[in-house]
Amino acid sequence: MPSVYPFAAVQFKGGSGDVNSLVAPPYDVLDAAGKKRLVDRDPHNIVAIDLPHTPAKELGPPSAYEGAAATYRNWLQSGVLKRQPEPAMFAYRQTFRGADGTTIQRSGMAVTVDAVPFGPRAGGGILPHEETFSGPKEDRFALMKATRCQLSPVFGLFADESGAGTRVVKGSMAGTPAMTARTDDGTLHEVWTITEASAIRAYQDALAGQDIFIADGHHRYTTGLNYIKHLESQGAVPAAARRSMMVLVGMSDPGLVIWPTHRVLGGMSGYSMESFAAAASGLLSIEPAGTDLRGLEGRMAEKARSARHVLGLYDFSTQRCFVATLTQADPLKERFAAKPREWRELDVALIQYIIVEQICQPKLNGGQPVKWAFPHTIREVLDIGSGAETGAGGGAGFAQLAVVVRPTPLEAVRAVSRANELMPQKSTFFYPKLATGLWLNPLE
Repeated sequence: MPSVYPFAAVQFKGGSGDVNSLVAPPYDVLDAAGKKRLVDRDPHNIVAIDLPHTPAKELGPPSAYEGAAATYRNWLQSGVLKRQPEPAMFAYRQTFRGADGTTIQRSGMAVTVDAVPFGPRAGGGILPHEETFSGPKEDRFALMKATRCQLSPVFGLFADESGAGTRVVKGSMAGTPAMTARTDDGTLHEVWTITEASAIRAYQDALAGQDIFIADGHHRYTTGLNYIKHLESQGAVPAAARRSMMVLVGMSDPGLVIWPTHRVLGGMSGYSMESFAAAASGLLSIEPAGTDLRGLEGRMAEKARSARHVLGLYDFSTQRCFVATLTQADPLKERFAAKPREWRELDVALIQYIIVEQICQPKLNGGQPVKWAFPHTIREVLDIGSGAETGAGGGAGFAQLAVVVRPTPLEAVRAVSRANELMPQKSTFFYPKLATGLWLNPLE
């Protein structure tokens, strides 16, 4: 692992107390309405800086980033934000409800890490796990150049097979947390500030030589690398700019939860469930599974006891459910023989390269791209179908077919990353998201 360090964070309220109204979810899960709701609650909410332009998936006007930088500096000068006088690491615990209603806790440590290019290397590397979009990187780069600050942490994982890193984190959580917040999804965020040299050294020793797997924040990490190149082209690079703020969580942490990212497909000129089934002949075996979409995941689990590749299908026009299995044991092997089997067996890869590229686009849409949305829950699938939520596909009524998947296994994330491969976009959703606004990392 690249070296990990304490850092002199910029924080609200001097790093202590309740910061409910000041923190936010990551920028990429907020739209204009979500930003307005947070700023109406408190004009000093971090989104006033972190989300100067919506949608953040594309580059905004220069004035948006200049305004964010001006707000950041005004808040520093007025004391709304304050830089800590000494470097620290921050133990971080999130308490949330699982899908079955049980209480779950996930613990990690906020640190800075040497920002090195992606890829395996001696002593540990930084390993991405999925492909990214270009637009968000342009937006984040413009914001970083303007503010000269990393506004939200990257979420990283490490193997921690001995459990030493997790023991340091949990051993630092005695007593009352320095900061607390509860976000709108119900997650409780608690932070303990660690300045003791012995605890910092113990954590550094526990992580020595380990890889970091990027769980969430690929765009943010890449932005930091691009920022270093930008500064190098201009001359000197401050030491702080060569480090990336991360929250690191051990892979054995019982609170490490991955939600599925289902697919809603639409905009296909020749689609009906009957035409889809005919086009899928020889590729998929499709069985009826009633009309209860909420029960489809259970039907998939039953089928998975006897079949290797199982997907759920839901036809919006007839409200019928189906369970589909692949007719071949390794259907992507011929096309992607060089990729690890874990990659070829990903549900999201099977959707992309079998359902979309071999069935929907060529046979049901005249070779044209289909529309997509990426819901995480069955409720969101239904909302997209009803028009209550438009999804990434855009526009009420675009939804024709939902493909319900299982969560991507954590072992697949590790295997694909270590093979120096990337999963398709939107392969994983680690829940809950890290809060933005608990720490800011100045790069000057």
